[in-house]
Amino acid sequence: MRVNDVELTGLSFGGAGLGNLFTEVTDEDARATVDAAWEAGIRAFDTAPHYGLGLSERRIGAALRDRPRSEFVLSTKVGRILEPVAEYEGTDAEGFAVPAAFRRVLDYSGDGVRRSIEASLERLGLDRVDVALIHDPDFHEEQALQEAFPALAKLREEGVIGAVGVGMNQTRIPLRFVRETDIDVVLLAGRYTLLDRSGTELLDAAAERGVGIVIGGVFNSGLLVDPQPSSTYDYQQVAPDVLAEALRLKEISERHGVPLRAAALQFPARHPAVRSVLIGARSPREVVDCVAMAHLPIPDALWTEV
Repeated sequence: MRVNDVELTGLSFGGAGLGNLFTEVTDEDARATVDAAWEAGIRAFDTAPHYGLGLSERRIGAALRDRPRSEFVLSTKVGRILEPVAEYEGTDAEGFAVPAAFRRVLDYSGDGVRRSIEASLERLGLDRVDVALIHDPDFHEEQALQEAFPALAKLREEGVIGAVGVGMNQTRIPLRFVRETDIDVVLLAGRYTLLDRSGTELLDAAAERGVGIVIGGVFNSGLLVDPQPSSTYDYQQVAPDVLAEALRLKEISERHGVPLRAAALQFPARHPAVRSVLIGARSPREVVDCVAMAHLPIPDALWTEV
């Protein structure tokens, strides 16, 4: 499905896990995971400097570098500049199992955007990115709108990038971008799932204006894979009422002979604004399972009931 001049596959590969989000992934497993995604027909790959302090970009770039450049779409993000730390100890404080060898500097200025793209290209080892997303400008809303977006729009006009977007796990700021700019795409994480429909207004507005939506976080931090009292939701301990709703959805799905994770993967794509759904795999086995679940037949009666 197209976003401006960029062709996305129905499933995209999300690179946070390959940045060692929460747990370490070996270089060999990271490469095998990207290879498995490619073999499964996935041709859209998303990463960011934030993911593992550049580790995800380096790994995805290495895995794609020898592929025909015209056959895949690559998105990365701007808003965080990585600066080396001369003397460091311990691991990253933002959840990635990597040495704290860099610090993130939030920068949504036009110059910051350009420096971020240049640094990403160096880590990726590629000559261009296809989609550039403004990453989590929660506390830099005006600068993102007034400086970061125009800088990216100019790069789009010059043909340096194919599409411009914003990537967030909230809906208010992306809704402003949809209504006030000629943005191409929104990557929305966790806000349009079986469990959380709070992104509906944003998706409806995007559909009206021809803006593409990529949905991430379809499992809501893993809760919609297998709901348990020990599960997390939005990266925190799940609340009892949220767990109860997840268990209700699981019961409905299983009554129709469908694993909950299959319903969770397929639900967002039913909205006309959604161009692609991100899978955040960190092993070939997870890729294979996600692809199978994304293509599993689901009866209409299940959708009516949920």
